[in-house]
Amino acid sequence: MTDATRNPTDGAARVPSDDARSVTPNFVTEVIDRDLREGRVEAVVTRFPPEPNGYLHIGHAKAICLDFGIARDYDGRVHLRMDDTNPTTEDPAFVAAIERDVRWLGFAWDDLRYASDYFESLYAQAERLIQHGDAYVDARDEATIRATRGSVSEPGTPSPDRDRGPAENLDLFRRMRAGEFADGSHVLRAKIDLASPNMILRDPVLYRIKHAHHYRTGDAWCVYPLYDFAHPLSDAIEGITHSLCTLEFDNNRAIYDWLVERLFPEPRPRQYEFARLVVDRTVLSKRKLIALVREGHVEGWDDPRMPTLAGIRRRGVPPEAIRTFVDRVGVTKANSRTDPALLDHAVRDALNTTAPRVMAVLDPVELLLEDPDGELDGIDGVDAPSFPDDVIGLVPEAADASRLLPLGRRLWIERDDVALDPPAGFRRMAPGRAVRLRHGVVVLCEGVDVDAEGRVTRAQARVLPGTLGRNPDGVKVWAAIHWLDADTALPAEFHLFGDLFTVADPDAAGDFRQHLDPASLVVHRGFVEPSVAADAADTRYQFERQGYFWRDPGPELGPEAAATDPSGSLVPSGSLVPSGSLVPSGLVWNRIVTLKDARRVTAGGGERSPAPARARPAARAPAAEAAGGEPAGGAAGTGEAPDPLAGLAPADRAAAERWIEGGVDPVHAGLIAAEPLLAGLLADAVGAGADVAVAAPWVAQETRGELRRRGQLPAQLTGEALAELLALLADGTLHAGGAREAWAAVAAGEGSPRAVVERRGLARLDDEAALLAAARAAVAAHPAEAAAFRGGKQALVGFFVGQVMRATGGRADPRAAQAAVRAALAEG
Repeated sequence: MTDATRNPTDGAARVPSDDARSVTPNFVTEVIDRDLREGRVEAVVTRFPPEPNGYLHIGHAKAICLDFGIARDYDGRVHLRMDDTNPTTEDPAFVAAIERDVRWLGFAWDDLRYASDYFESLYAQAERLIQHGDAYVDARDEATIRATRGSVSEPGTPSPDRDRGPAENLDLFRRMRAGEFADGSHVLRAKIDLASPNMILRDPVLYRIKHAHHYRTGDAWCVYPLYDFAHPLSDAIEGITHSLCTLEFDNNRAIYDWLVERLFPEPRPRQYEFARLVVDRTVLSKRKLIALVREGHVEGWDDPRMPTLAGIRRRGVPPEAIRTFVDRVGVTKANSRTDPALLDHAVRDALNTTAPRVMAVLDPVELLLEDPDGELDGIDGVDAPSFPDDVIGLVPEAADASRLLPLGRRLWIERDDVALDPPAGFRRMAPGRAVRLRHGVVVLCEGVDVDAEGRVTRAQARVLPGTLGRNPDGVKVWAAIHWLDADTALPAEFHLFGDLFTVADPDAAGDFRQHLDPASLVVHRGFVEPSVAADAADTRYQFERQGYFWRDPGPELGPEAAATDPSGSLVPSGSLVPSGSLVPSGLVWNRIVTLKDARRVTAGGGERSPAPARARPAARAPAAEAAGGEPAGGAAGTGEAPDPLAGLAPADRAAAERWIEGGVDPVHAGLIAAEPLLAGLLADAVGAGADVAVAAPWVAQETRGELRRRGQLPAQLTGEALAELLALLADGTLHAGGAREAWAAVAAGEGSPRAVVERRGLARLDDEAALLAAARAAVAAHPAEAAAFRGGKQALVGFFVGQVMRATGGRADPRAAQAAVRAALAEG
């Protein structure tokens, strides 16, 4: 019997009107409408059945929106069911990540189920098949079974065990369960049709032996059902009415129906297939995503360039944009490819009316202002609206949002906004030209300094009087440029992401890795308005002329190794730079999307994102290979996640397994064990008192990059030094960003971690008394702004936070600084 809740009311009453649907009408909804009106089902029950052996990606979002959206539209039920029938690849961490992703997309399940909940019931159903003569135990190995299935033109060859009687098969199957046989020695196969044109019906394997510990059932089982057996029967047990899956399971519907018809009465579930979501310039194969992570091409599963929902979330894409994107793609029976520009459009639509406009300078050059007429005297800043007129027209309350832009005589502007010898068509700052500082005054450029390579290093300009809010008489104003007050701007790091691959279909020819774009990430170090310090950390902004950004929340899933370049102002890389590694303020911004689509067609006929300016590709790690030249991981075609320790020598594997038992991420353990120098460093750090689970990420992430770049580890990067650094982190002396800067300085030979912290002044400053003193001094120095704040201009708190950050050399904890500012302002 099924456990579906039946509603006695007429099913036709559950059919929604088109304007009440969240899922746009499609062939699936037509089927459901008909089933309800004709009484085949009384209530709709759907399920989303991911395997917890990895993280969900953008393709899963289409299935989630369809499964959950249909249940919502038809006042039905939806189950989140973990398809956890493979004990060697599944983990509770993946379960938690899947739940987090579904909630983030805005959906809630009625029941959380596990296929492992049904192991006893599934086993009983398998015995029923044996008793009915519909299944038999085959003692041949997997390779022999595959070789004797035949071809599209020839039938399969029957196993010598195919005609064994039910009693003997039942005895063997029970002995399989009892653990008498080794892995791979016996399987349970359905007895269907070895001549069927559908190869799946040629006696498919239903159960296999795996002496492996299951994360939920422990060692209770050593036989596990395969997907084609567990999936349809789990649907039937749960009373699923409409089992929705992608087109690659079209042929599997035959075994689905064969099983449920033999084992369950009507009403039975029905399977319907729709086209999966395929997005250009990325890969959605779980095996390939695992390879990207394991081989260090990306930071981790939540690298913002990854198509995983975790990566998309970390990039800053709002969930409503994903739902809109999926809706625009639609539900059809025809496979096709989707340009990621469609997702970009949905993201811009979601952010346009909600993201405040602020200014940031990504490639800063100094602009020195002369003000002979005293235009700036008595003006500490200009009030700037946070939204443009077109948004205010759509969202009238946005008219009340504004912030104060401090305006002094030393500014930061974009290097690309000024030229000594402007090319044709250049409309920004150059000697003799007047430009407006956005929201501010008009200035006349009087000089531009360049270095030996002709690169602009500084500019000088004169403030034209009477130009705050109006143009000067008789002077051509070429353009408006964005700018920041150099004394109050907050130092920041900006991560600009491009497509991970240079071609539309990375699988079309050769190894997909050869199409990786080494400039898919470029990191700039510049400045941002001080007003952002007062906003919630998850605020999404439009940085004017730059794109939509949000503050990087940091890795949530355990990052892979990353490369840094402490000496440069621009760090292109094949892997993500650790958040906050070089920015005292800790402000690291991810660009969610550009302001407009900038992809271009390549000579090969595909498309790619333009490489950001001045990008220098970093060397990528070579593809990891297992012994014998085969790609590391599970058997081809099994869909199993690769073993992170594949290819290691026995002694190295044993060391990695000990680390994993101590809490080390398996991927980190595999990376470290593969490099003797890293393994030695970790062992020395543990010997010096460091916790192995805490030290391992620093070895795998922060130190592996040094080894890759130099070919050896600097002598200063010792286990004792790492243990000392981690102790400074543990006792609160350092924050994560300061710790990364300190470790890079140790590698450069500047001394021990403690000495570097003292010399560079990296120690975290969150002392309440010291920060309150700095905040009081800032308030006392700017009475006009303090009065304006108390009069209602709450955005000015960011101005004062900027003053405190400046006074403390950027060492103040931004949140502690904000608390101190608010306390100081409240005293007046």
